[in-house]
Amino acid sequence: RIARGVLERDKLTLLMRLPALEVMASVRLRIGGDDARALLDAALSDALATGELQHIVPVRLVHIEAAWLTDAAEDAGVHLDALMQLDADARHPWNMGERAVWAHRLGRGAIVSLPNDLPADPSVTEIEISEFPIMYINISGNYELSKLKKYAEMLQDKIESFPEITRVDIIGALDREIQINVDMYKMQMAKVTFNEIANAIAYENMTISGGTIDLQNMTRSIRVVGEYKDIEEIKNTILVSSSGALVALKDIAEIKDSYKEQESFSRFNGKNVITLNVVKKSGQNLLHASDKITQAIDEFKQTKFPKDLSVSITGNQARYTRSILTELNNTIILGFIFVTVILMFFMGLTNAMFVGLSVPLSMALAYIVLPTIGYTMNMLVMFAFIFALGIVVDDAIVVIENTHRIFRQGKYTIVQSAKIAAGEVFLPILSGTLTTIAPFIPLAFWPGVVGKFMSYIPVTIMITLFASLIVAYIINPVFAVDFMKNEDDHSVRIHQKKVFKYGSYIIGIALFIYLVSGFKFGSTGWGIASFVLLLGIIYILHNLYLYKILQRFQKHTIPAMMDAYDRLLRWAVTGNRPRNLLWGTIALFFFSIILFGVAGPKVVFFPDNEPNSINVYARLPIGTSVNYTDSIAKEIEKRVVQVLGENNPDVESVVTNVAFQASEDMFDGGIITSNKAKVTVNFVEYRYRIDKKSSRYLNPITEALKDIPGAVISVEKNRMGPPTGKPINIEVAGDDLEQVVQTADRFITFIDSLAIPGIEKLKTNFERTKPELVIDLDRQRANREGISSAQVGSAIRTAVLGKEVSKYREGEDQYPIQLRFLPSQRKDIDKLMNMEITYRDMNTGLLRSIPLSSLATVRYTNSVGGINRINLKRTITISSNVLAGYNATEIMTKIKKALPNFEKSDNVEIKLTGEQEDRAESQSFLGKAMLLALFLILFILIAQFNSLGRTAIILSEVLFSIIGVLLGLTIFRVPFSIIMSGMGIVALAGIVVRNG
Repeated sequence: RIARGVLERDKLTLLMRLPALEVMASVRLRIGGDDARALLDAALSDALATGELQHIVPVRLVHIEAAWLTDAAEDAGVHLDALMQLDADARHPWNMGERAVWAHRLGRGAIVSLPNDLPADPSVTEIEISEFPIMYINISGNYELSKLKKYAEMLQDKIESFPEITRVDIIGALDREIQINVDMYKMQMAKVTFNEIANAIAYENMTISGGTIDLQNMTRSIRVVGEYKDIEEIKNTILVSSSGALVALKDIAEIKDSYKEQESFSRFNGKNVITLNVVKKSGQNLLHASDKITQAIDEFKQTKFPKDLSVSITGNQARYTRSILTELNNTIILGFIFVTVILMFFMGLTNAMFVGLSVPLSMALAYIVLPTIGYTMNMLVMFAFIFALGIVVDDAIVVIENTHRIFRQGKYTIVQSAKIAAGEVFLPILSGTLTTIAPFIPLAFWPGVVGKFMSYIPVTIMITLFASLIVAYIINPVFAVDFMKNEDDHSVRIHQKKVFKYGSYIIGIALFIYLVSGFKFGSTGWGIASFVLLLGIIYILHNLYLYKILQRFQKHTIPAMMDAYDRLLRWAVTGNRPRNLLWGTIALFFFSIILFGVAGPKVVFFPDNEPNSINVYARLPIGTSVNYTDSIAKEIEKRVVQVLGENNPDVESVVTNVAFQASEDMFDGGIITSNKAKVTVNFVEYRYRIDKKSSRYLNPITEALKDIPGAVISVEKNRMGPPTGKPINIEVAGDDLEQVVQTADRFITFIDSLAIPGIEKLKTNFERTKPELVIDLDRQRANREGISSAQVGSAIRTAVLGKEVSKYREGEDQYPIQLRFLPSQRKDIDKLMNMEITYRDMNTGLLRSIPLSSLATVRYTNSVGGINRINLKRTITISSNVLAGYNATEIMTKIKKALPNFEKSDNVEIKLTGEQEDRAESQSFLGKAMLLALFLILFILIAQFNSLGRTAIILSEVLFSIIGVLLGLTIFRVPFSIIMSGMGIVALAGIVVRNG
């Protein structure tokens, strides 16, 4: 109301009008007004006319907000770019914060004050793991790319409406644009400049608000509508040249509704496709998102897509997560069954079931707690649950067994027995659980990237073990009071008819669940029904036959085992045998260490895996055209398919990306690089593969691609575990770039001369052959004519790269109007050099033109593609993958031994980094974690026993337990993993002490 009142005033200054228009537009946007955009256009037109930043900047900011609210992120980016082009020193400080917010929302990083003479704008990128796609949707068919894009956009809109999804990126599609391709010679004859064309288009393609007027008791807004409705209107735009002549745009330019030059390609099983990269919001449920997307695709196939349109999903992370989740559920159920079956021989079926239930109950309690600390159900959390499966039953066994023992004595009721039993073992169970948890406490503070990845495991295990305490202290005694019976009392036996009656009820429930689930094998219903059916069968068998076997085992076998153990123990503690056994154990301890060092298995950073996918990366010389890179990618694709074999049942798909999503570097995923390509082989799920060893394709693919000229090719499998550098990664750093380059080249030659087996191919990340055309301007001649370098550069940039002069609106969509020379002229350097630069003669004040060739010369040269700095030093990284069957640690050890023999300048530093650096850091941390764990255990044991002697005896078990670890790994040739084996040894300390 206030803003409308201001605009209705007679004498209205610009300082009053602009804020009023901004407020009116903001309000209309939020209530759905149709004229909000027109109000903003009018405000921007008035602000630009003043040329003053105090007017332009606020209007641009409101434009950005309006574009953001209407999901026109591209339009918002245009206005943000316009703000960034303003002089940094002239920016008003009160707008800096708002610009920074919009820059972050639009993915432009932070805005910082930088020098104005940088050769290129810096790129500030915030990396989030959740920003990587959770799946790729490939759309293909016998249709033009423009038609395929329409289908892709329909699916994109649907998927982006899901609350679990951040965005969906379309790859390999053609982007529509309105092209104004000017004929250079006609433009020069008409005495028209690029700026005059740009201004004519920009000022014609506008809708401007003219205020309001009262007519017939109604207040009507006045709007001047000048936006182009079709291409013909653009063609008929009249230009006024600097000489005053009038000329139609169509007389000097070719105007057409076309597409941008294709900058990237995507193929699926050899067919051109459009790919949708789906990015999930952080913290959202991956499985729910995947199910919704799959359902949407099925719906579109049936109702909106033609029957011959192919829509397929690759790289679906939910598939592997679901598989692991199924394995976790199966493991919990099997754990319950195995625990119950084993323990019923020692304490009866009922008591065994009490203990078995502690497994799902402990994990259920832990699962309730995890979301409160920000944890989601990921693969590491699920692994931690599996890890804790055998530990959580210990507390329940002690409580139930003690309750059962006291109750069988017949002196106390079941309620009294439960109280006495829980009280007797309270302190031992608490100290035992704390000693088990102690080794995981330092692991929860694992530093670095590896620590961020691995910390889920110790934290989840600690929470689960605390949950097992609650189950043992509270839930198990309650179960015992309600259900525990003295199984020696034959009066509690159930009559045979009742056994079949109750058993048939349980089996009937199982059959009903089977029926409801549709007898679908592998479904949740199938699993529940199978579990209930198994319980029914066990119930019947136990009450008819098994209880007799169990009683015989408990009354005869267990006493016999205890007698045998008693005799063995008496023999071991007689005479000098204790001393001999102790020294023998110590000798075996050192023997196992020596044997592991001499004949031990391979040492790896993280356990090896059979890949779910194999990636082939190709890098051509920088500057290679995307079409040539695509031709190389087709050849790579052809050879890879030959290695895999036609119609290989283990191969799900072969996906090719050229220029986009084609880099080895995970942080380059959103950058278009015309000289890079990637071919990805996706395998079917592991359980469905005929040949389980998918890694056997790595070396044949590497061999098949060796002779492709001009391409640096690397073959990698998807790697499990924390994100690390290359297995072979060497950094050459120094202040003198030329010296660093020469040293890196000589070092590659030096390593190649050693002929170390297992190295795929050493390559650097340094690009030294970026082709350039340098236009050297004769500064003195240009300055005499009043021509600046910026003027020449702007003219060349517009002629070749083009300039977006406005937006062509069609419904809710907007398409750029791009101004530049005809393709035949902008791609010919000789013709470009004949382009006339228009300037104003400083003496006469008249406009004149002069050919660019009179002011500048062309020089062909190569430049550096990029310089990387690490800790302020110029750094070149030498890297390689390791061939299948070889060990990265052994290769890097050989390189490290040979390093002193390499001659280099003292000003150049060579470091072994990447995976080996992470390995050294993790190894050092795990050693410290082991010492800290022993200290915590020592503190707990001293507090419990108040004796150093007893504590030392129990702690000695930790050292002697390593004997079994080292001998087991050596005998069975299981690789020693720094991460998993190291963490296992640290965790073993708590478990061994608990037994002690």
